[in-house]
Amino acid sequence: MKKITISDFKREVEVITSRSGGPGGQHVNKVETKVMLRWNIGESAMLSNTEKDLIRTALKAKITKNDELIISAESKRSQIGNKELAFKKLDRILVNAFKKKKKRLPTKPTKTASKKRLNEKRIQGEKKELRKRIL
Repeated sequence: MKKITISDFKREVEVITSRSGGPGGQHVNKVETKVMLRWNIGESAMLSNTEKDLIRTALKAKITKNDELIISAESKRSQIGNKELAFKKLDRILVNAFKKKKKRLPTKPTKTASKKRLNEKRIQGEKKELRKRIL
C-alpha cells in the first residue's frame, strides 16, 4: 500500500464552518469557529477500490448514506485551531482504519487452573451446604 499523507486528501475534503457552542464567551456568537470536514469516499481519486472498501467496513458507523465521512471540531477558540484539529482527527481515523487487526488465538485453561477452579467450587458448595437449616 502506498504512503498517503493527510495533505493529499485536503483537495478532496470539503470544509464547512458554522457557529460553535464551545469556549469563547460572547465572541463565539459572532464568529464561525466550528469546522466540519465532509469527505466523499466513493469519489476519492487517492484510494483504490479495495482501500475504499476497507475504510467503509472499518468506519461504517461514521459514514452517511451518501458515502461521506463527516468529522467536526469545535473545542478550540479559533477556526484555524479547529481546522487543524479536524484534519488530525481525520488522519487518526484513517490510520486506525488501515491498521491490520490481530487474529485472536483461542486459548485453553491449564490443567492446574481448571483443578483449582473446581476445588474452589467444591469448597464454596460445602460452605453453602453447612449454612442450610437442619430438619
